Amino acid sequence: MSTVLENIFNGILDGAQDKVTAEVETALNTGLDAATILNDGMIAAMAEVGRRFEIGDFYVPEMLISARAMQAGLAVLRPRLEQSGVKTRGKVVIGTVKGDLHDIGKNLVSMMLEGAGYEIKNLGTDVSAEAFVNAIITEKPDILALSALLTTTMPSMKQIIEAVQAAGLRNQVKIIIGGAPVTETYAQQIGADGYSPDASRAVSLAEALLKK
Repeated sequence: MSTVLENIFNGILDGAQDKVTAEVETALNTGLDAATILNDGMIAAMAEVGRRFEIGDFYVPEMLISARAMQAGLAVLRPRLEQSGVKTRGKVVIGTVKGDLHDIGKNLVSMMLEGAGYEIKNLGTDVSAEAFVNAIITEKPDILALSALLTTTMPSMKQIIEAVQAAGLRNQVKIIIGGAPVTETYAQQIGADGYSPDASRAVSLAEALLKK
């Protein structure tokens, strides 16, 4: 790995936004192609962030800081990625379900998926079943990700899946769910394709589903 890629990698691990943006600009100015910067510098760094989280070396605050540094670098890199036609790993529409205003966990999942090379459409919080269905029609995502942080809003997940089914779109998208009160058992009960207990494993889940 070149020095500038190592600097991007380490800057993301350290959560140093200014360093990451400066090093991405340096990498572009020295002629490194956008795909190499993305894959070897940024995606590799976010994979390491996920690994450290899973073994207990990183916690949610460290993940958030690293993800924000990654996003700062990605803002510099994205125009070049679009120019060079670099394809994403897939597209994810994500939102917190109707009646629930929690967004920290959902946003962290969004950032981790974006850091892994996915295109993200974040619908925000308090999102209705109709809005999720419309997003599938307009955005044509590979994955629909539903978040709920309250036991009282968990039933909205089931209603959304039923609405997707009623619209004839269920076979067009994989649906994953998550949030503090959500379980693997509940995911199976409502017909979701997968469940992740945290942002790091949401990336692994997305990759596994899209390989099928």
